[in-house]
Amino acid sequence: MDSASAQLATLQRMNIYEPYRHINSWVVGDTFKNHDCPNTGSSTSIHVDSRTDKSGDSMEPSRSDQEGNKNTDKTNRRLAQNREAARKSRLRKKAYVQQLESSRLKLAKLEQELQRARQQGLYVSRTSDSFVGSSGTINSGIAAFEMEYAHWIEEQHRQISELRTALQAHISDVELRILVENGLNHYSSLFRMKGNVAKTDVFYLISGMWTTSVERFFQWIGGFRPSELLNVLMPLLEPLTEQQLVEVCNLRQSSQQAEDALSQGIDKLQQSLAQDIAIDPVGPEDCRSQMASAMEKLDALESFVNQADHLRQQTLQHMSRVLTTRQAARGLLALGEYFDRLRALTSLWAACPR
Repeated sequence: MDSASAQLATLQRMNIYEPYRHINSWVVGDTFKNHDCPNTGSSTSIHVDSRTDKSGDSMEPSRSDQEGNKNTDKTNRRLAQNREAARKSRLRKKAYVQQLESSRLKLAKLEQELQRARQQGLYVSRTSDSFVGSSGTINSGIAAFEMEYAHWIEEQHRQISELRTALQAHISDVELRILVENGLNHYSSLFRMKGNVAKTDVFYLISGMWTTSVERFFQWIGGFRPSELLNVLMPLLEPLTEQQLVEVCNLRQSSQQAEDALSQGIDKLQQSLAQDIAIDPVGPEDCRSQMASAMEKLDALESFVNQADHLRQQTLQHMSRVLTTRQAARGLLALGEYFDRLRALTSLWAACPR
């Protein structure tokens, strides 16, 4: 007992008494209950070593678990990347299909508009070859222009209706100005379209084959004459201020001067071309030279058409600056309705029995 007390005191001083007591009570109380075990130290030493071994064994599975977790994370990242790539691929496929469907619907709409325009008398009745140029051959540039022009007519109808509603509703000048700018831009797009088709076949454009028969009656170098259009619109824009009257009169005078200059240029071109063609060539070489000279002069026709459209565009823009916003809106409305009545007159003329 003296020896045991000395050992307990020693263990207390070394701060390991409590663990030792815990282990000793567990071993004695559970394993050797009701048995005397004088060799307590040896038994305690065995169990301590056993726990140490178990602790060492538990370290190995911990490392493998970490490696397994890393592999799992890597696999999950790859799966997530694959899912994201598949999602983006589905989105691209969906966008492509939608684009194809949109193109198909747009083409179908253009065909319907072209057919409706022909039924309404917007185009002259022709042979089954609807897009025949002045040379008698089918021209893809003319076909594209006619479809674009049919769409342009449809859009003009919508803008005219919008302007009419806006003027009746007395909307603000700011909102009305937006409609006026849209109308001016719409005419600018027409001049751009005409410039493109003039490069394809200027005779198709200058002859007015793309307009109705009544419109051709008033046509000047592939379109309307600006000064005559001012004469039509002036009574519809009254009352005008004195300053506005002066500026409109000056604009009309300058437009007439430019029109006269272009008309004289066309006349001189016709005379020069007629004189060249009238000369009987002596031989094949003279014939080739004669045709080459005539072709060079015909190339000038495209320039005349572009200058005439430029004069029309400048006249519209100048008028929009002279007039107030509401007057400009009324002017664009009157201009659109004027051309609508010319087309309607063509339909009535074609349907009238003779």
